[in-house]
Amino acid sequence: MPIRRLPPETVNRIAAGEVVERPASAIKELVDNAIDAGATRIEVEAHGGGLTRILVADDGCGLSAEELPVAIERHATSKLAPDAEGLWDLLAIHTMGFRGEALPSIGSVARLSISSRAKGQSDAWSILVEGGAVGDVAPAAFAGDHGARIEVRDLFYATPARLKFMKSERAEALAITEEIKRQAMANESVGFSLDIDGRRVIRLPPEHPGPQGRLARLSAVLGRDFQDNAIEIDQTRDGVRLTGFAGLPTYNRGNAAHQYLFVNGRPVRDRLLQGALRAAYADFLARDRHPTAALYISLDTSEVDVNVHPAKAEVRFRDPALVRGLIVGALRHALAGAGHRASTTTAASALDAIRAQTMAGPGGYSSYQPGPSPAGFSAWRSGGWTRPAPQVLPGMSDVSARVEPGGFGVAEAVREAAYGDYDAPPSIAYPGGMSEGPAPVFDPVDFPLGAARAQVHETYIVAQTRDGVVIVDQHAAHERLVYERMKGEMAAGGVARQALLLPEVVELDPAEAERVVARADELAALGLVIESFGPGAVLVRETPALLGKTDAAGLVRDIADDLAENGQALALKERLEEVCSTMACHGSVRAGRRLNGAEMNALLREMEATPHSGQCNHGRPTYVELKLADIERLFGRR
Repeated sequence: MPIRRLPPETVNRIAAGEVVERPASAIKELVDNAIDAGATRIEVEAHGGGLTRILVADDGCGLSAEELPVAIERHATSKLAPDAEGLWDLLAIHTMGFRGEALPSIGSVARLSISSRAKGQSDAWSILVEGGAVGDVAPAAFAGDHGARIEVRDLFYATPARLKFMKSERAEALAITEEIKRQAMANESVGFSLDIDGRRVIRLPPEHPGPQGRLARLSAVLGRDFQDNAIEIDQTRDGVRLTGFAGLPTYNRGNAAHQYLFVNGRPVRDRLLQGALRAAYADFLARDRHPTAALYISLDTSEVDVNVHPAKAEVRFRDPALVRGLIVGALRHALAGAGHRASTTTAASALDAIRAQTMAGPGGYSSYQPGPSPAGFSAWRSGGWTRPAPQVLPGMSDVSARVEPGGFGVAEAVREAAYGDYDAPPSIAYPGGMSEGPAPVFDPVDFPLGAARAQVHETYIVAQTRDGVVIVDQHAAHERLVYERMKGEMAAGGVARQALLLPEVVELDPAEAERVVARADELAALGLVIESFGPGAVLVRETPALLGKTDAAGLVRDIADDLAENGQALALKERLEEVCSTMACHGSVRAGRRLNGAEMNALLREMEATPHSGQCNHGRPTYVELKLADIERLFGRR
């Protein structure tokens, strides 16, 4: 079979299959070019899911008449230049684009029109490319002082087979919207607008560069609740800086769609992020719940390879373990700093549920039956209408604990709580800077979680704050406190181990065995003692005592899978944490146990002093705070 040189048109169409997978891919490439050109505002329009028409207009530096025909040549770019020695360094990439494939690829499969006025020039010029056929440069009308206006019509008309693989117009429009959101989150100082089929979808004004502007942009894209429930992150390790915002554990989602990673300003998709987030939030979320985060990594360009895929959506780090460790450590540090804080959405959800049940259903407005009409009242006076018997409201006859305001006021009364194996915190910081002393005078409602007023249904503690009410699930809260204490003790004293009577040999793939043995010291600290047993085999000598009788072979295989996928032995940590969680559940204050005032207040004070106490071990909130203003709205007082 003879070797043939492919014609340029065919080469461009092959490249287009990698670079321009769908309309959203074409828009990504054009927006990248606009950002590289220094644009401060980018306008995007799409019709027919982007297959009929795409328009991207910017106020960047623009293109001159001489540059236009070169811009549509394959592998022609202004973003790479040789160094002093004449070498082209592909690791010194400081722009979004650099391959010089986008415009010729789009022009080879669609009708591409470029109009532009270069900065500092009075004339504007245009060029047309149809299915790879290049037209002449001609004068053009251009509204702005400088910038570019790129229009793409009939995408993939030159490759009809590709059209068969496109999804519905709605699906393509959603993909375009998601792409613009990612670009907007990566570039908060750039204004974005998106219209789809003449309908306004996105309007984002430019924000000030920096954390506050970035948070404002993230709030505009992800929703205002994200701003209220986000934790700021800013950590640096060995020249790698991680910034951004992550949601509280109780502000979680049912999928990982709201997890974003940006590397040197470039939106990327990387399994590293999902694995690191899973590890950082493993203590706080159930497996079917996912955190929300937007993380930005900044590092020297020589430490990351962006030339991995033509679409530039993937990167490869020189030291992925460093990056992953930084993400996990920074997130855990930030979550610990959040203390007992829980997401504001828990209160909103509770209020919405109350309103929904109030407006409809048994006892609600829709089931309200008015009293007798005037005629009915006359009938009652004459004996023709019977007054209904008084009803006892449900729950009014139940026994509940109650705390009177005079029941607290001294530190000793709070600290002398003793129920089960629970210990009150050794010291309590009082509002206003007071420390414990002989009967200090203070108002307990100034504590973050307020002062306990009652226990209802022997399960929930009702506390009063200065501006609202806090309802605490006593079992979930104490379970978290016991769990955090057990984790601290385990970290301080190490994990107790039990030796196997007969060491177990586990056969693995040679590469898997090598990865597992390389982490032997880390696994030993977690109670699992292993050693190499020839190529493709691992010998297990000791296992964590907490796990009791366990499937050592299955555990090692799970660890090997975690190391291959996430670079960390999550399986063992999660099993240990699951055992601790179970033990904490059984050792905590149960629902249905009656508590006195000192016990309830002691529980509230330790929650305030314990990190992560705002959520139970499964990510559910341990308390709900209702502001007085919200309660007044429920009763129509506002």
